[in-house]
Amino acid sequence: MAQNGTKMEFDAERWLESSGKPPPPGPYLVLEENILKDLYNSFYSEPKNILAQNVCTRHDPLELAISRRRMSEMNNVFTHKIEVEGKPVTNQKNSGQCWLYACLNTIRIPFMNAFNLSEFEFSQAHLFFWDKVERANHFLHSIIATASHAIDDRTVCFLLADPINDGGQWDMMVNLITKYGLIPKKCFPESFSSECTVRMNNILKSKLREYAHEIRSAVIKGADKPALQQLVHRQMGTIFRIIGICLGVPPTTFTWEYYHNKNTYASIGPITPLEFYEQHVRPLFDVKDKVCLVTDPRETSPYNNVYNVQFLNNVVGGKPVLYNNQPIEVLEQVVAESIKQGEAVWFGCEVLKRFALKLGVSDLDVHDYEVLFGTDVSLPLTREERLLYHDSAMTHAMVFTGVSLDGNGRPTKWRVQNSWGEDRCDKGYITMSAEWFRQYVFEVTVDKKYLSAEILAVFEKNPIVLPPWDPMGVLTQEKTD
Repeated sequence: MAQNGTKMEFDAERWLESSGKPPPPGPYLVLEENILKDLYNSFYSEPKNILAQNVCTRHDPLELAISRRRMSEMNNVFTHKIEVEGKPVTNQKNSGQCWLYACLNTIRIPFMNAFNLSEFEFSQAHLFFWDKVERANHFLHSIIATASHAIDDRTVCFLLADPINDGGQWDMMVNLITKYGLIPKKCFPESFSSECTVRMNNILKSKLREYAHEIRSAVIKGADKPALQQLVHRQMGTIFRIIGICLGVPPTTFTWEYYHNKNTYASIGPITPLEFYEQHVRPLFDVKDKVCLVTDPRETSPYNNVYNVQFLNNVVGGKPVLYNNQPIEVLEQVVAESIKQGEAVWFGCEVLKRFALKLGVSDLDVHDYEVLFGTDVSLPLTREERLLYHDSAMTHAMVFTGVSLDGNGRPTKWRVQNSWGEDRCDKGYITMSAEWFRQYVFEVTVDKKYLSAEILAVFEKNPIVLPPWDPMGVLTQEKTD
């Protein structure tokens, strides 16, 4: 931009010099002094703007925008609810492990029923440890696979931008459980770094980038497959040591002592985590019987196809992360049927849109942006447009435990168990309207028995591979830093 007195004029030559690209076609709106003055006067000519400014500069805008009328219409009573939802309400604290917490919250419900337990948690830290180890190894192998690409290649840049984080997907959990089993939380409790992951993650990221440079250099020098395997083996020794020091190393065997019927002593073990899952959990909840449905309305992702995201996984050689793309009505139907049959459902959504955190309500009308700002936010775009314009993506995983159905059997609202502790939302639970579900729920995991033969047949198709940065992979990028 070139200045001429008090007037700013568009300078195409300077644009090209600073950006390296030719300027977009005109016309251009340069914020000249008279335009800025008009914006200023227009703002202060409206008394409502002044009142909103006075209040919003001192308080949370989202809290101020909450619609009292809409809140009085929402309640947490449901026509169908899981009888035992699982206690205590879990708390992932300062970590991005929602996918892991939500999965274990789903699995513990039939387990608690079978063992007559009033409270129980599986060890999240146990699976978190092995996910970190496996994910580091997966990253190093992804670097080997892309070693022939230029360092500024978009895929390489994507991998290096965030070598390891806390997020994940259901199929990644299947990989962990079927390989490492499960442990009661009392037998492997949390650590500082499992509850606040940013310090450990930053150490691991720097080390993994260092190792990525080492691998790429070795490939350039002509290292063969055995040499690269030996190099990764050595690198993983250091990675394992860092993770083990931060999180503790899970036991190879354990003994679980517990009370059932509130005061009757019992114990299981010594037993390995995998034996514990196979013998005591799998007969109640087999993770291999669950499959993922997503709803992606983009024209580039037609329904009734199966998708995966390039480099999206945590275990080398593990089960691929597969998405069966179906219309939102299918997801509604199978989730409602699951809950009616007493089965909770893991799901992924964009949690923070139209969400009253303190009250535990997700609803399209819970915030009245029109009254506060004189304009609506986000919803003028369609679901597809929000994905395309990076305004929407899966960011959080939780558990459906209840649903209300109208006279035609169509959902009107949902009960959701979160993993942010009992002091957030409505004692750890969220009431979600059916309209919110249709706009912001992207993925559900249900038992195969609730799906038609036609939907199950979609999994037999060859997956369509989406790029690593596709919005359908965002849940695995959840982090706290």
